[in-house]
Amino acid sequence: MIILLGALMRVFLGMAAKRPGVDISRPISLARSLLGDVFPVPSETIDAAEWVGQGTALLGWSNEQAAEARPPLIVRGGHGGLGMSGTLGSQRDLRHLSQASDLSDVAEDLSGCFSAVRVAEGELQAATASTRALSVFYAENEDLHLVGTRALHVHLVANGGRVAWNEVALQSMIRQGYFLSDETPYRGVTALGVSSVITVKGGRRRISTRPLPPALPAPTSGRAKRKSIRQLSDALVVAVAPLRGISEPVNLALTGGRDSRLMAALLHAGRVPFRATTNGLDSHPDVVIAREIAARLRIDHTVIPPVRTEAKDAVLIPHPSVRTYEVIRAGEGMTSAYESIVDYRPYSTTPTMSGQSGEILRGGFLYSQGQTTDKAMSRRVGDFFLKNESLFTDEANEHARGLAEPWLRRAGENPWEVLDHLYVTYRVGRWHAAARVGSLRRGDPIQPFLDNRVVVEALSLDQRWRHSEEVVYELIRRLAPGLREIELEGKPWRFQAGGEAKVQRRWWQREMGSSVPPAPKRGNSWNWRTSPGPHLSALLGEFVLDRADALTALVRGDALKSFFSEPVVKQPALAWNLYTVAALLTGALPGKPPAITDLIRIEIPQEI
Repeated sequence: MIILLGALMRVFLGMAAKRPGVDISRPISLARSLLGDVFPVPSETIDAAEWVGQGTALLGWSNEQAAEARPPLIVRGGHGGLGMSGTLGSQRDLRHLSQASDLSDVAEDLSGCFSAVRVAEGELQAATASTRALSVFYAENEDLHLVGTRALHVHLVANGGRVAWNEVALQSMIRQGYFLSDETPYRGVTALGVSSVITVKGGRRRISTRPLPPALPAPTSGRAKRKSIRQLSDALVVAVAPLRGISEPVNLALTGGRDSRLMAALLHAGRVPFRATTNGLDSHPDVVIAREIAARLRIDHTVIPPVRTEAKDAVLIPHPSVRTYEVIRAGEGMTSAYESIVDYRPYSTTPTMSGQSGEILRGGFLYSQGQTTDKAMSRRVGDFFLKNESLFTDEANEHARGLAEPWLRRAGENPWEVLDHLYVTYRVGRWHAAARVGSLRRGDPIQPFLDNRVVVEALSLDQRWRHSEEVVYELIRRLAPGLREIELEGKPWRFQAGGEAKVQRRWWQREMGSSVPPAPKRGNSWNWRTSPGPHLSALLGEFVLDRADALTALVRGDALKSFFSEPVVKQPALAWNLYTVAALLTGALPGKPPAITDLIRIEIPQEI
């Protein structure tokens, strides 16, 4: 039986006194009183549990509404109380986390995507897996060490209920829309790293970290390649195997790309019942290709079109302030409103899946790396940290250089590994971890690409081989051979570029003809986020410029005015990032929901 637990549906806060005699009753009461500010679900849906000892405590909350087949919110055992977020493969793994004398002894070898917080008399521990997609944050004050799954909660309890911003750290949020560090928006609060265990004992804190695995040389024979593919394939199948016994089909968000296609192949090979949904206009490549994949696998497929006007000449979106409030509430200011966060709905036990973070199997940030010279890759590493340098203040740029320095040093030795590990460490460990919280409020997203063992297996494969996309192609061929023939949205497989794919069709594939027309050209993939138009551009600019004073420690006033001087912003993501940080620093969190209810109309270009 799979153990399904939601990260945000299960909010944990652990505390340990730094010395005997510290009264922890007050911080416990404060933590309870702050729940409405840090847990963005209706209060009437929340259950609670607590384990309180002499100088240590673990508090837990959930909106699962006593869902079946889940262990208690706090598992009580010989070592105290355990709170676990995410997914594990078995009850045995849960016992290992609960009963091991040290989480470091067991956490790194478990399958699943999880984090854990555990307390006992005089001890507090927490652990992350190989991607830290389920975050743990820590802080301290003169009396307490605090560890929790919500950064704002940890901060408010540590800081007596007041917010103190770590302003310079937000320079990364503006540049990238997420953190390229272990920093948070809150002064004194840090994100625990990948594959790490934090232990507080005797009033002292220590952190142990297992480095990400180095990649082995690329296999040089057909037999060696097949063995490597088989090992990764088997790890993926094991990750979804417990889903075979679910009561209703998994819902897969299916697109025309590589990663969700691999998920479809994996569920098909793993004999897991599933259906697919695709968001988009009927002419969008994602919709057209997903229909063909669904037809080939003979599964149900639902298309969800965007909200449009009656004349279908525009899309309607929430006002930027509404969208930003929801994103900040869910992501705690650690992802941008440029991202489409799943809105809240009542909790559902139906498992969901997508292809998100499949780039891990294609070399992380290498998947979008065009030139692969050492110089080009090192330049890209620098661009991650110092993007749009002229917009920022000297202090912000100096801070970014300090964060970039160790990665640039590593890039001088092995840029392939750096772009691979940067993706897992920050794109997944910070952006994905914050952005996925919206969906975690309302259900159980299952993500085999983030499975602890799958990630370790994938990172052990040569980066150049994964970058070629042959690994993903061969996985699809092994799991669902017919899907490799269906056209991809965007560019062809990288290892086949420049030549015709040599595909031997099998008899059952020849009989399964498709009535779906060829996928449209990429030019039809219009997106309002990347083409915001003048009206939305003006709304974004007006809001940010009105709050420019709040950004003076981060960006230059003249450069900010210049950026928003054009009728349509040239960098929409950067505009949204600025909007998000401006809202964060001027009271959006905890804050009250905006009163604006009008939707924003964005014209669809006539050629679409």
